Amino acid sequence: MASKQDYYETLGVKKSATKDEIKSAYRKLAKKYHPDNKETGDENRFKQIQEAYDILYDDKKRAAYDQFGHAAFETAGSNPGANPFQGAGFSGFGFGDNGVDLGDIFSSFFGGGRRTKRNPSGPQRGEDSILRVKIDFMDAVNGKDITLPLNIEETCSSCHGSGARTAQDVHVCNHCNGRGYVNVQRRTLFGVVESQEVCPNCMGSGKVISDKCPTCGGKGYVKNNVDVKVHIPAGINNGQQIRVAGRGERGRNGGPNGDLFVEVVIKPHPIFERQGNDIHVEVPLDFVDAILGTKIDIPTVYGEATLSIPSGTQPGQVLRMKGQGIKDLRTSRPGDQYVHLNIKTPTNLSKEQKELLLKFKDAAKPNSSFFEKFKKSFRR
Repeated sequence: MASKQDYYETLGVKKSATKDEIKSAYRKLAKKYHPDNKETGDENRFKQIQEAYDILYDDKKRAAYDQFGHAAFETAGSNPGANPFQGAGFSGFGFGDNGVDLGDIFSSFFGGGRRTKRNPSGPQRGEDSILRVKIDFMDAVNGKDITLPLNIEETCSSCHGSGARTAQDVHVCNHCNGRGYVNVQRRTLFGVVESQEVCPNCMGSGKVISDKCPTCGGKGYVKNNVDVKVHIPAGINNGQQIRVAGRGERGRNGGPNGDLFVEVVIKPHPIFERQGNDIHVEVPLDFVDAILGTKIDIPTVYGEATLSIPSGTQPGQVLRMKGQGIKDLRTSRPGDQYVHLNIKTPTNLSKEQKELLLKFKDAAKPNSSFFEKFKKSFRR
């Protein structure tokens, strides 16, 4: 088994750190590594930080750790691997009662006000879910309506999530008195400790059902195959998400479903390349047109548009077509299209073409070629 990192090192505090310093370090790290933080979230790192905090913030756990190290939490009596601190006041490595409310920490970080503790037997909103869909490049430019076939767990319309045939068939669990949990005492190396565990009679709901709902069989929810229409707005970019309310994971105890977030993956286009709201395209150009200048029809995401090529255009030159890019998702203001000119030189010339080019060369002033100018730059 790999050795665990020292809890003080995990939180980045000294062994003499006060409880306030430990709490401050925990808050900072928890915000940074919480899985909901899309930029720096790290679930494994977050669990390590939570475990270290649960030990060091509690005086008894901290004293045991300072004396015995990690071994204090790996052996309990004759049951190796048991956690002697799994009890009241020693709420494991989860969201323990150590003077800090994670809802308080993350509400300011992820939005919303202070959250209160949930009633485990009350209605609870379901988790959000994510679904990735791949669309064509032009569908992202112009927008499109798509239909997603989904299998969704929804609150049973017959019992409204209670799982009972009638309201009179729902009773308060007499084992936990409706709390959803029971107190359990265990004898450990450190004496008798008390913990709260999910009630085995009602499985945490706080209720028992005498006659189950015939529609859902007492589960409180049913599975439905539904076709969900999703509007892909014009200008959406790769990786952006569309929220579909109420189509996420099912709620508990009659609570509402979470939301579904549809993440868009855009297929690449063989000609156009998108950079923000701008479009880049490479266009071949005959060398004679580059010399003399011309007008050509250029493909854009909205159809063809005429572009003037100035005389004396150089290889690799980029010309801008204003307003021919993608419309901004919020302002509808279009970006631009940038045309990268790839000037083509013919490789197989006819005799007549060669003669014409020689006449052009002879008509030029002596020593005026680009190569002669290049050579002169090295002369002293």
